[in-house]
Amino acid sequence: MSRFVQLLQHSRMLPFADAASVDLPMPRLLRLALFQVSVGMALALLNGTLNRVMIVELNVPAWLVATMVALPLLFAPFRAFLGFRSDHHRSVLGWRRVPYIWMGTLLQYCGLAVMPFALMVLSGSGQVEPPPWLGPGAAALAFLLVGAGLHATQTAGLALATDLAPVETRPRVVALLYVMLLLGMVGGSVVFGALLSGTYTHLRLIQVIQGAAVVTLVLNVIAMWQQEARDLSRTTAAAAPPPRFAAAWRDFAAPPGTRRLLVALGLGTAAFSMQDVLLEPYGGEILSMPVGATSLLTALYAGGALIAFGLASRTLRRGADPLRVAARGALVGVVGFAAVVFADPLQSTMLFRAGTVLIGFGGGYFSVGTLLAAMSLRDSDNGMALGAWGAVQATAAGLAIAGGAAACNALGALATSGALGPALVSPATGYLFVYHIEIALLFGALIALGPLVRVRRSAPVGNGLGLAELPG
Repeated sequence: MSRFVQLLQHSRMLPFADAASVDLPMPRLLRLALFQVSVGMALALLNGTLNRVMIVELNVPAWLVATMVALPLLFAPFRAFLGFRSDHHRSVLGWRRVPYIWMGTLLQYCGLAVMPFALMVLSGSGQVEPPPWLGPGAAALAFLLVGAGLHATQTAGLALATDLAPVETRPRVVALLYVMLLLGMVGGSVVFGALLSGTYTHLRLIQVIQGAAVVTLVLNVIAMWQQEARDLSRTTAAAAPPPRFAAAWRDFAAPPGTRRLLVALGLGTAAFSMQDVLLEPYGGEILSMPVGATSLLTALYAGGALIAFGLASRTLRRGADPLRVAARGALVGVVGFAAVVFADPLQSTMLFRAGTVLIGFGGGYFSVGTLLAAMSLRDSDNGMALGAWGAVQATAAGLAIAGGAAACNALGALATSGALGPALVSPATGYLFVYHIEIALLFGALIALGPLVRVRRSAPVGNGLGLAELPG
């Protein structure tokens, strides 16, 4: 076992082996990253598996399913507040991040534990007719608990990783955490699909969702076990009263570079997210791809993102500016969306697949770059910075997904009815409109990033890794 650990820490052939450090060795880093696996598993369950089960097996109306799945996004704007509170948390044991990870874990566990029964009531599967409000209310409560839990866990977990990782290894740590999130989503989807395959029963659904609750609890406890050192200066008796959030937020957002970074993050995230629910229908309806071929698009997208995470880790290790990495990701995304657009007139499924890989690559590159830039906003008390990053990203993604689907449906209906003119009478019009909007949003993100990249290029480099604070 000790030989394996040494190989894991020192072999350059292994992915992200150089993310380890003396302060944060590889076994401890991998154990900490398990909180990202649990978050990815919850996202796969909410956004993928339950979508199909609620609509097909439980006969829940699609609009109600969409509403329930969107409820966890209500807590996204509060991630900055959660990060701020974890920066200044006072506890008897002297911890500041662990209490919030634990609180988020319990919320996730409780939400997943009651969710299958709430879904039974929502679908009217029980033998007793419940009041009309009970089913939607119980399901909404379950989804809200899971959403609040995963946002709290991820915000505090990322802040803890930033606290523990030395500045010189943070780029590789960020990339590794992203990979673990992606592995949690992909692995969770595969496992949930396998467990629910065959004849569907309500008992099987209850077992799968409550099993996910237990796995979430176990993974997060292992992830946070003995990770954060106790600091007696942060105990309830010794710590000074924390500052007010409003004043701290004004101080944090005062530098124009911070606001510009958040604007670029919102635009770029919206651009890469609008197509999340459109790629597979576009391939099936417009390019006549079979179901099996469109299902592989998720794997292509994830493969592009994995390549981006590995390449970003290597590039940042060599001293690249995180903002330049984000800008390159946006440029790759423009090329990817252009390939998807031209796949329709050329009727090329190969071009469409290539565009999907490029979109995944660009999104991964952009996310790693902006997250690392957010991590460098503050030398300490970085929970607010990471919380603001998470709040903007999650909110922009949720609004973009909903807006993209609505725009596609509305424009597609107008186009096929002839209201937009004979040149646009095509079912592809709605999809292409959304893809062009995404390209425009990426150019907007590049415009927002431009001044930051120029200033940082002319600024003195303090550590050779481009991790100096954004200009104030």
